[in-house]
Amino acid sequence: MNHSLAGQVALVTGAGNALGIGFAIAKALASDGATVLISSTTERIHERAAELQALGCNSVGIVADLMESGAAERLVRATTELSGHLEICVNNAGMIAVGGTPATSMIDSTTDEGWHEGIERNLTTCFAVTRSAIAAMRSRKYGRIINVGSTSGSLQAFAGDVAYHAAKAGMLGLTRAVALEVANDGITVNALAPGWIASGSQPHGEQLAGTLTPMGRSGTPDEVAAAARFLADPLASYVTGQLLVVDGGNSLPEDRGWRP
Repeated sequence: MNHSLAGQVALVTGAGNALGIGFAIAKALASDGATVLISSTTERIHERAAELQALGCNSVGIVADLMESGAAERLVRATTELSGHLEICVNNAGMIAVGGTPATSMIDSTTDEGWHEGIERNLTTCFAVTRSAIAAMRSRKYGRIINVGSTSGSLQAFAGDVAYHAAKAGMLGLTRAVALEVANDGITVNALAPGWIASGSQPHGEQLAGTLTPMGRSGTPDEVAAAARFLADPLASYVTGQLLVVDGGNSLPEDRGWRP
């Protein structure tokens, strides 16, 4: 087994869903030798850490609500206190909180509160964790920041959630700006844009949308994790400020009726 991440420490946020993208990324990094600290808003994160430990991986679960002021800083500090250093940071937290409901408001019925909540959850949390992680990485002149965005906002859109799209598009701008600032510190900053992914939380409408992609199916969390693993690799040292799209070609066709 390749252990090219041996000796490295990774932080993966939003990894509480056993069938989600965050946990798939955590497994990919851990199986390649990294010590992985994972976080989510609920106690279920300890179950995910136990699963990784059962596979022979080094993992610790941390409960953290990144919407709380100072939570991102405390999370990164806890990571470095437990491990002594941090090489990889994957910002996967976002979407909606456990037990929440997706936004379905058009622009004219989107409240100030709904707008700010969407931006805070999907963009500000990424900014706050990234800021703290960069501070931990700079002294070692090495790091990998991977921001899990979406094709929504950065490439496409659907009606009913302007805040989410604005936030995910903002993640791409954040990625590129930070990549420029830290390139000389040996730190790369890249973003992933998953399309329709068959995670544990994928609703029926998205399952149907997945069948209409050029590949005729939704992607899997493991397929997104493979892209994250590439960006985390020490050999990906000359790739920064980029958006890696993992959508089965869904953003390609102009003619949605086209089939081979």
